[in-house]
Amino acid sequence: MRPAPTTPAARPPTPDPRARYLSWITDRPRQVVLQPTTFCNLDCSYCYLPGRAVKTTMPLQVAEAVARSVTELTDAGGPPVRIIWHAGEPLALGRVRFAELLAPFEPLRAEGRVQHAVQTNATLLNRRWCDLLAAHGVRVGVSIDGPRALNARRVDRTGRAAFDRILRGIDTLREHGLPFSVISVVSRESLHEPEALLDYLASLGCRSIGLNIEEHEGVNTGREVPDLGDTVDFWARVLAWSHNRPDAPPVRELDRLGSYLRMVRDGTRPQWEDARHDPIPTVAASGDVVLLSPELADTPAPAYDDFRAGNVLEQSLAAILVGAHRLRYVTEFLTGLENCASSCAFFDFCRGSQAGNRYFEHGTFTATETAYCRSTEQALVIAAANSTRKDTAA
Repeated sequence: MRPAPTTPAARPPTPDPRARYLSWITDRPRQVVLQPTTFCNLDCSYCYLPGRAVKTTMPLQVAEAVARSVTELTDAGGPPVRIIWHAGEPLALGRVRFAELLAPFEPLRAEGRVQHAVQTNATLLNRRWCDLLAAHGVRVGVSIDGPRALNARRVDRTGRAAFDRILRGIDTLREHGLPFSVISVVSRESLHEPEALLDYLASLGCRSIGLNIEEHEGVNTGREVPDLGDTVDFWARVLAWSHNRPDAPPVRELDRLGSYLRMVRDGTRPQWEDARHDPIPTVAASGDVVLLSPELADTPAPAYDDFRAGNVLEQSLAAILVGAHRLRYVTEFLTGLENCASSCAFFDFCRGSQAGNRYFEHGTFTATETAYCRSTEQALVIAAANSTRKDTAA
């Protein structure tokens, strides 16, 4: 059952392009995604990366340029910028090379200006990797889709299942006392087994769980996405599991909804409404920068100049962001957000769907509803509303 439609409060139109941009998107990113290599040693069937078989690696000069940019961005203070090593398998770069790329950020990390995170398939983790990650305070996220049967689409380039190697990597993290989170791609198969999925992920000893319902992104366009009814049922069962397992790791998506509901209750909702989108600068191995969605990196799109906003070897991130309002895809995304704000009953919570999803599903950023909206934002809200009604009726 959908909540009763409401008319969202649209932000007043802003005639100045730069002011319009800043009314929606912050000029001080909270996170910067770095692609140390395009290559991945796995070949998961749902992967969105088009160049994952190509061994392009980030030169040291690019990391140094990003470190200079982050210095500029943090000179005025504020929370640390989160440097996320992602988009390919970062550990495939090799430990020595990865250490070289981390080195330019060490003065910033010592001053509390940056915090590192890496998203990995864990298959290459060993003692030396754990020592390096611990020495640099790198937070670890592991990609695993559940127990063996649900993880079957995570394979290497020979088609060999990666499950046992992922578990060995997780065991290594635990042995070295390195906390880690997990992110799972929820397929049509695992969508109907949320309790088994969550029980298994919780048993790994992770500190949090993220659930990405499979969607059309990048080159992953061949599978049917789940319908709204199935995803509402999925989130209802996830909510019930979380309620019955108060000692279990938190589920990222439930935490976000919980934060919103608490702000509505305690009168701080305007802070939620006024929060601006992170531009999420994503720096490719070449130094090219795309904005709004890491999934756009390495995506050919001549009409949008391949989403290139600039290159850190030529301009600082701050300078690139100053000109972001001139980019066609960014201005389209702002229009999409305005369209969402004026038409969607769920906008107050979701604040607009992801840029990448709009493009990969509709070929434009001005579109509004996406499969991500339905399966992760709308379905979660509907499931929570239905659960509340049942509790009230009882």
